[in-house]
Amino acid sequence: MPELPEVETIVRDLGPHVAGRQLSEVVHLNPQVLRHPTAEDFLDRVPGQTALRVRRRGKFIHLELASQEVLVVHLGMTGTLTVRAPVEPVAPHTHLRLLLSSGEELRYRDPRRFGRVVLGRVENLLDLGHLPKLGEEPLDEGFPSAWVHEVMRTSRRPVKAILLDQSVIAGCGNIYADEACYLARIRPSRRAYRLSAAERRRLLAALPVVMGEAVQRRGTSFSDYRDGFGAKGEAFETLLVYGRGGSGCARCGSTLRQSAVAGRTTVFCVRCQL
Repeated sequence: MPELPEVETIVRDLGPHVAGRQLSEVVHLNPQVLRHPTAEDFLDRVPGQTALRVRRRGKFIHLELASQEVLVVHLGMTGTLTVRAPVEPVAPHTHLRLLLSSGEELRYRDPRRFGRVVLGRVENLLDLGHLPKLGEEPLDEGFPSAWVHEVMRTSRRPVKAILLDQSVIAGCGNIYADEACYLARIRPSRRAYRLSAAERRRLLAALPVVMGEAVQRRGTSFSDYRDGFGAKGEAFETLLVYGRGGSGCARCGSTLRQSAVAGRTTVFCVRCQL
């Protein structure tokens, strides 16, 4: 699933092409990916709207409209959201096509259909459960707050479980949880309350570092992720632990171990991460 760096890359790509443009026509809509409202309401409310800006919240892409509604796209496991010329061939599993006043198209594609599209005011979407209540953003100034430190200080859950909890830290997934733990030299399976204050600071400081570097490399592509123009990200080559179980540790040369933590495949070094 695309995580914060991948979604941030897409948002930055789409912004100059979408912000200030009118959504002049819904060329195609598959109702199966639309969670709210009905397809009829969507087709009635979207055409003619102006997108004021494109922003990210956690792993969600928000197109903020002049009507004060937001068109929200969650990419799920295999989704992509790209800007295309209308004459370009339409790839299979393209579920939404929006014609922009610039003449370009915004296309949402999702082969496995684990993603979703919703439309409405943010507060209403939250109340209806169509959007989750998200925690703090690792790339925001001021992260982490004293509240995040307190959550980690008092929790008996594994460190990685907290990093993956979207109600605490928005946008962090399996890739960057493993990478942050490695950078901070902390084993992902450790109980959070057992970390010292220095270890908590080190771990939480590592998150924006690994995510910021991934944004600079335009995200991590394994199979499905593509940026806003359909190209692969380049961060995979710089990952130090994720997906490298059985390889040698970049620090000490020991074989990286793979196990399950918080129900997710996890890779770490038994010598470097304590």
